[in-house]
Formats: sequence, structure tokens, C-alpha cells
Amino acid sequence: HPTEIEPFGGAATCLGGCIRDPLSGRSYVYQAMCVTGAGDPLTPFAETLPGKLPQKKICQVAARGYSSYGNQIGIATGQVAEVYHPGYVAKRLEIGAVVAAAPRSQVFRGTPAPGDVILLIGGRTGRDGVGGATGSSKEHTDTALENSAEVQKGDAPTERKIQRLFRNSELTRKIKICNDFGAGGVSVAIGEIAPSLEINLDAVPKKYDGLDGTELAISESQERMAVCVDPTEIEYFIAEADKENLECVHVANVTDSGRLVMTWRGKTIVNLSRKFLDTNGVQQSANIHVSRSAGVSSTASSTARSTELSAHLASLNICSQKGLGEMFDGSVGAGTVLWPFGGKHQLTPPDAMVAKLPLLEGDTDVATFMAWGFDPYLSEKSPFHGAVYAVTESVCKAVAAGARLSDIRLTLQEYFPKLGTNPSRWGQPFAALLGAFHAQHSLRLAAIGGKDSMSGSFNELDVPPTLVSFALAPGKASLALSPEFKKTGSTISLVEVPRDADNLPDFESLKQTAEALHQLNAAGKLLSLHHIGKAGLSAALAKMAFGNRIGFHSSSVGVSPTDKLVTERYFSFLIEHTEDLPSSLNAQAIGTTTAEPTLILNGESQSLDNLQAAWESTLNPVYPTKPEAPSLGEPGVLAVQISSSKIQNPKSKIAKPLVCIPAFPGTNSEYDSAKAF
Repeated sequence: HPTEIEPFGGAATCLGGCIRDPLSGRSYVYQAMCVTGAGDPLTPFAETLPGKLPQKKICQVAARGYSSYGNQIGIATGQVAEVYHPGYVAKRLEIGAVVAAAPRSQVFRGTPAPGDVILLIGGRTGRDGVGGATGSSKEHTDTALENSAEVQKGDAPTERKIQRLFRNSELTRKIKICNDFGAGGVSVAIGEIAPSLEINLDAVPKKYDGLDGTELAISESQERMAVCVDPTEIEYFIAEADKENLECVHVANVTDSGRLVMTWRGKTIVNLSRKFLDTNGVQQSANIHVSRSAGVSSTASSTARSTELSAHLASLNICSQKGLGEMFDGSVGAGTVLWPFGGKHQLTPPDAMVAKLPLLEGDTDVATFMAWGFDPYLSEKSPFHGAVYAVTESVCKAVAAGARLSDIRLTLQEYFPKLGTNPSRWGQPFAALLGAFHAQHSLRLAAIGGKDSMSGSFNELDVPPTLVSFALAPGKASLALSPEFKKTGSTISLVEVPRDADNLPDFESLKQTAEALHQLNAAGKLLSLHHIGKAGLSAALAKMAFGNRIGFHSSSVGVSPTDKLVTERYFSFLIEHTEDLPSSLNAQAIGTTTAEPTLILNGESQSLDNLQAAWESTLNPVYPTKPEAPSLGEPGVLAVQISSSKIQNPKSKIAKPLVCIPAFPGTNSEYDSAKAF
């Protein structure tokens, strides 16, 4: 909802809010992923619905908002993807996912005791963010655009300072409990810390005067933390926060009264029994009716598909999104293992994002792998199958990038139309969760946490049933595999996981295949590995070829007929290798890589240049890959001449040079610079 009505601030708070959760656990966020859903951004402005912003406007400004926050705070965005479906005209899908790490010695949760104090560290409080949490779950109406003031105004440099502060191991070990100021602001962030509390709202730092007690109590923001510490540590925390130019104030005390008390201007404005709060309010129930699926074919997710490869590559959900991805910084932190666009020509998108753990000293081979999975067209037809496929696809992508299946854990994000009291509408999320559980149970993988919104409706429009799965695993950076072809003359083989009668994957076969691929990778037998997914075989081969301009020539047997080349292959992999693969993998050799920049399928040769041009052209009007070059003579464009100069090296061997690395607000590469020097 925030991104739908105020795209820049809404998308910025998507990432800022995502960062603050693990930050409250004193872990350092070092990697982000952005997955969004929209209607067709190429729709003419004149066709914009009343009460709505144009899809192109939302897409462009939201991307700037997310990337602005990420680029300021200094977090590498390892993967960016946008899904297109007409249902997201009802309300945009805006998802952020981040990865964080902390030394095991700093993972600690204490118990508050009477006499302990609550300190507020970080940004000041304002009216922005009042109603933000409830606003994020609001139904979008014709007047929703009038409510953009409830969207938080993020402050990335301040949240960056808290990240730096919480890397101080001495300080973090003194924190008994920490909470971020997300939904509910002071009321929740401090109210959750202890059973009995006295909160002085007058002590809460304000952006400006005029806020009343209610506004101070409920305004939320990314860049504040509430920490519970022993009263003897107050001066220490103030001094350490001051080193990072952060405000630190004493705002509350832990008591033994069994009540939550808030005072403002010398008066008690809240005095509630903890027993009452712990009842969690009224218990609700709903009637659910799950419709039987009419059956899902292997092409269930397809819109009208062209069998002509160039047209297939140019279709909205398969075309290149490089212009979008290049708005984000994938390099900060110097830990990114798989670049968001791989190969010499930086064109082949990887299946997952991979980054090394962000050690302050030394180096490591330990990395984390994260991938996502979801198809709105499949979910629209059957929420159950959509969720099964989402979980399985996210797992397959992570495996293709080098992760081990048994090490993966999941997190799920759900987004559905407004449910009301209609049992059939309630059946959509219920069926999706059954599907997700079926896949998890079959793969023996747990899901940890998640987020949901049940308000994706606008008048008669509904978002498609949406359950997005994210798969995360620790692994070795040295085992990370990118999908672009690596050399000429190597063999390309296809590995397919069979399906059962209900068109669900054979999970036992998938587990065996995933383990076999991991063992081959660990033994150095694989050059490239790619999960085929929605794109189908021909598009997957083309994208693997683009990165290094290495062609592919299909063998006389093994490649499907033309119409099968565009069929989705959610549980299939392409492997580039030079040695024979074990027979147990059931791999089928389908061709070889060639020095000639062409793709030869079913005897038909197609130029990589032509295919690439079609693939890159579709979204150029929305996310251009090349800026318009200004010409001399235009306002603000000057011709600059640089004269060469000779650099003199000092002869003295006495001086020992020092390096000054600035950490000003807005800079974010001080750790990288220090490590480099």
C-alpha cells in the first residue's frame, strides 16, 4: 500500500524496514534482494485508472526509492526482479528480502529486571509513519492517493550509523533486549521489552514541536532502536552513540507493577494491565472453502506464447531487466560473489544472489545463497500448485547457484485479495499454505518467519493469489556457479525431474538430483549450472549464451520440437561440462558450445546479436540500459581539457604514510576501503 500511493517513500521503507528487523538482533545486514509485481508498465498513461498512478510511474519511482535507500546505507543488492501480471494494477507487490550475519558470541538475549532502563538510540520522531503499519494493510480505494503523508520518510544515513554502532561487540553484549521501532512505534518497540514499564514520552526526541502524546506513542520509523540495559551502562551507551553522531536518551524504566504506564507533560495518558494486553484481543474465526483445482498442465502459467525465439525472449516476463537492475549497487561491501549480470559482457542473470560473510578482518570462503520463486499465472489457476512450485523453484535456483539442498531454510511472503467473509476467497491463502507445507514437508525444509497482506483489491480488481518463497542457505563461495557458458567445445546436458499424476514434482527424485549436482560441483566437474524455470529451454540457452558470447549447437537428437522449447521447465537444469556425468543423474546431452555467436536449435540458426536485441528492447522505454548522451552546447555541458602532469614520488624513507578514510553521512564504503589498504 505505501508504494502504491507514494512509490519512492514506500519502496524505501520496504528496504529500511527489512533492514531494521535483523539489526534489532545486532546482526549486520550485507545483502538485499528486491522482488516486485506490477501491471504492464508499457501501458499508455491515458489508460490509467482513476484513483491510480500510472504503472510506469510506480515502477520507475519505486525502483529509485528502493535503490536510493540501499545505495545510501551501503547494502549490496544482489538480485532485482519484477513480475508482470494485470492483477497487480489492483495494488503493487513490493517485497524486500535481506541477509544478515552476526558472530555467534554476540548472539545473546537477556531478561529485563526491575530497575533496568530503556534507551532510545537513533533518529527523531515525527508525524510521518503515524498509521504506517495499519496503512500498509489498507485496501486501496479511489481516495487512497490522498493519504501519502502516512508513509515514513526514511533516513538511511542514520540507520547506517546504528549498523556501525552495533558492530561494537563490547556494546552489543551489554544489551539485554533490543527492539526496532517498526509497527506501533514506542508503544510496541518499548512495550514488548518487559511486562512492567514506565515510559516518559516527553523524553522521546522530536523532529519538530507540536506532536501530542498519541503521535509520540505510535509513530514508527526505521532508524531508531530501543535497548534494555543495566542503569550503570547509561553513560557508556551515550558516549559510544556519540562517537557515531547518534542521539541516545533514557526514555523508560522497567518496573514490577504489572502495568504499562505512559506519561506526557506530567500526566499519565496510558495505564494498562499487562494481563489485559496479553489476552491479545478478540479471537476471530472464518469459514474456508477450498475449490478443487481443475488441473494444472505444464504450460498453465503461460499467457499466449510465441514459438519464435526472438518474440519469446521479448515477452514481458522473460525479457531482460538489466536496466532495472543497474539502478542498484551490487558491489558495496566487496563481498558479492555472483555479479547480478554475469559473463564478460555482463548479460546473463544468475539464479541466485551469493555473497561472502562481511568479516571486519581477514577473508572467508563462507557465503550465503538466496533465491526466490513464484509464478502469478500458475497461482491464479491453482493457489495450491502455485505455492508448491514457488517453494520448489526457489530451492532449485539456490541449488543451481551452488547451495546444498539440505542446508536451505525458507521464508514465505503472502499477498492476497481482500478476503472479507467470503469462504471461497479465504480458500485461496489456505490452499496456498497447504501447497507450501506439502513442498516443505516433502523436501524436509523448514520455513522461518514471513509476512502477509490480505488487502490486494481495488474496486473490482484483485491481485493474483501470491505466495513468494525465498530460499536461503550457507555454503562456500568457491562453489558458487554462474549460468553463463564458460568455454567452447563443452557439452550441454539437460536434467529433468519427473512429475507425478497431479503434476507435482517427484520430490524424492528432486532431492537425489540436487545432491548429485552438489557432489559434481564440489568435485569440480561442472562449468555452469542453470535452473530453466518459466523461460523454457530455448530462452534459457540464449541467456546462458549472452554473457560470454558463446554459441550453442544442438545435437541431432535430444532437443524438443519447437513448441516444447518454450514450455516451462520448473524442475529442470542445464549443465555445462566437459567430463561424462554419472548415469544415475539421468542427464541427456543436447548439444555443445561453439565459438560461433549463434544458437542452433532444431536445425535453425539464429544470431545471438538479433536474439539479444529482441531480449533487451522490451523494457528499454521503462528502464533504459543506456543514458541519453548530452551534446556539447547544451545547458550544463562543458568541454573540459586536462593537461598531463608528472607525478613526483618523495625520496624520503622516513615518513610512514597514514590513510584517512572518511565515514561521513552518505558514504558507505569505509569497511571496503580499510580492508583494501
